[in-house]
Amino acid sequence: MSKQVKGLITSEIRNRLSKVQDCLVVNVVGMDAITTTNLRKTLRSRNISVMVVKNNLARKATEGTSLHPAFLDLKGSSAVVYGAEDFVSLVKEIVDIQAKEKEFPGFETRGGVMDGEALDANKVKDVAKWPSRREQLSMLVGQILGPGSQLAAQLKGPGGKLASQIKKKAGDE
Repeated sequence: MSKQVKGLITSEIRNRLSKVQDCLVVNVVGMDAITTTNLRKTLRSRNISVMVVKNNLARKATEGTSLHPAFLDLKGSSAVVYGAEDFVSLVKEIVDIQAKEKEFPGFETRGGVMDGEALDANKVKDVAKWPSRREQLSMLVGQILGPGSQLAAQLKGPGGKLASQIKKKAGDE
């Protein structure tokens, strides 16, 4: 590959990943065309983008960005996956797809980067156990509403008893 072609490819990778902060690097080598097409369709339906890259060119394209650590120790070709609602949701989706080994043989997580920190395959599996943004928001809302509902019940309870006693006394006369 000539220097000019490598420069064009590097520029294209840089442009596509310019707004991406966190990503995963996966292996898709060894999958036939039909399986790869089905994998891409599955990823697209889950709002996840995938781009097969040569690691050396991706390393040059991401130099100086938060994605650079993801490509430091990789060899050969890989695919970069990014998107979804948030990074934890992305990891959960990829781990879920990876669990379907019979449907997508050879699809495996090689690593990634989160907040500028490189992740290996084991750390990615750990991140998959974290709550997603949506789950965290629902837990936060529950924690906020819990004391409020408890306070309302405490205020309503004695007030209700007092109101019933007043009603009873008013009915007696």
